[in-house]
Amino acid sequence: MIWVEGLVPHVKALHLSFVAVWVAGLIALPGMLARHDRAIVQAEFAQIRRATHFGYVWVITPVAILAIFSGSVLIFMREVFTVWIFAKLVLVTGLVAMHAWVGHTIITVAETEGQHQPPGALFPTLLVFGLVIGILSLVLAKPDLAGLPVPSWLLNPLGHQLPFDIPNR
Repeated sequence: MIWVEGLVPHVKALHLSFVAVWVAGLIALPGMLARHDRAIVQAEFAQIRRATHFGYVWVITPVAILAIFSGSVLIFMREVFTVWIFAKLVLVTGLVAMHAWVGHTIITVAETEGQHQPPGALFPTLLVFGLVIGILSLVLAKPDLAGLPVPSWLLNPLGHQLPFDIPNR
């Protein structure tokens, strides 16, 4: 599998690019949501609403999917099945939860006709920064987390059959 090893730097570059755009969106969109104010001119409100919706649906969500997919490919290409990668995946789950929260907030603002006041941008931004710093710390330091209690089924292949039948041809 020499040719796979040659692809690793390219997949990493793609992964980092996707993650950078995803995180930038997770930082920018809460700031844009904080500007949703019914007191501003209706045309400006509609413009902000369209921009947040377009950015979330057509830019940030596809890039998030590509970031997660390329990261998953890297895990299998490099065969990195250690405790620190599972800790990283827990933090990535936090980014996914923030992504879902931003989407929920965009929909709530659009559908409640001025009844929903979006939260300020400070807390979501700090939360995203905290998750990113945690992920970078794990990826760059690759700490030995062998002392953490991790179920053995997470670390060792069990050799079991998949829980469904393979169709006959």
